[in-house]
Order: sequence, then C-alpha cells, then structure tokens
Amino acid sequence: MPKQPMDETPGANRRQFLAAGASAAATPLVAATLASETAHAQASSHPDPRQPVPVHLKVNDQDHRLMLDSRTTLLDALRGHMGMTGSKKGCDHGQCGACTVLVGGRRTLSCLTLAVMVREPVTTIEGLAGTDGTLHPMQQAFIDQDAFQCGYCTPGQILSAVACVTEGHAETDDQIREYMSGNLCRCAAYPHIVEAIKQAKTQMRA
Repeated sequence: MPKQPMDETPGANRRQFLAAGASAAATPLVAATLASETAHAQASSHPDPRQPVPVHLKVNDQDHRLMLDSRTTLLDALRGHMGMTGSKKGCDHGQCGACTVLVGGRRTLSCLTLAVMVREPVTTIEGLAGTDGTLHPMQQAFIDQDAFQCGYCTPGQILSAVACVTEGHAETDDQIREYMSGNLCRCAAYPHIVEAIKQAKTQMRA
C-alpha cells in the first residue's frame, strides 16, 4: 500500500503559535513606546505654565514689559514686579475690595485677574493724582471728610469711588452704599466715605 504523506497541519499550527506568542510579547513594548511618544508630543504642545511668558502692561500711562509666570495675578505683578504697593492684598479672594484698580476705566479686582489677560490701560492709586502732584478730587474728598482710619482699604475705596461716580451710580446715598458695597472698611468709616463721594462727584463733573 502506498505510504500516505504526513499531515503538515500540526507543524503549521506550531509556527502560528510561535508567531502569535512573539507578537503578544512585543505588544506591551510597542504600546509603551507609543505612550511615551504621545506624552512627549503633548508636553511639547502644552508648555509648562511655570515657565515665564512675556507680558505687556500699561500702568498709569507707563509701559511695562515683564516676564511672568502665566498664573501671576495683576495684583502680584503690580506689587511684586513693578513696586506699586498702593494696591493692597486683603482677602485674596475678591471679597474685600482692597485690591481694586481701574482697568479700561472699570473697577477690577486685581487679586482675581491674571496679568496675562489684561489688554487695557490700568490705573492704580499711584497714578490717580495729576502729574504736578495735585490730588484727584476723590483723594482730596477722602481727606476732607476723614473717610479713612487705618488706611489699608483706602486705595481700593478711592478707585472704586471714582468708578462709582463715572458709572453714574452716585445719585443718592442709598445708591452710593449699594455700589460701594463690594469694598469693606473694617474701621467702619462708611458714613464719611459716602460724604466724600458726594463731595468729589460735584468736582469731578465740573
């Protein structure tokens, strides 16, 4: 009887098994390499936020070009990088108003504003008086009406009061109190602050 040829199927199965095993062993290495390359690409497209970035601020009509951590607040840029310490750090949560400055003429809580986001001119208490040293009517009114005691909140109070008048929110005592309610005075000089705003309003409009 002629001899039957050997079935090669078992041999083929062994080869397939070995190939599959080698492929399975290589899969974690390939996956790890791809993950590493992906992470590197993401890191390249998202730079470290702690690295300084160029920031241009116009403060009190002066240009300031700084290199800042992108998370730096406007308050910290003013105080720590430009030496303008008139703006005070009170609660650092936007609740007391001590850090109030004017950005584009609008009152702004500088402790909650990132410096890199500011595009409009900034006015701080240092830039409110005239270039000849003449006090702004609101500054003079705060002195005349004894509208401060410890003075810590006063820069923010004055800048907020200026905006209160220019916004048209100083028509009555109650309106002044309402639109100045975001600025806290722990010395409770509120009645004097109202009188100061009423005095300065006339001079500002004149």
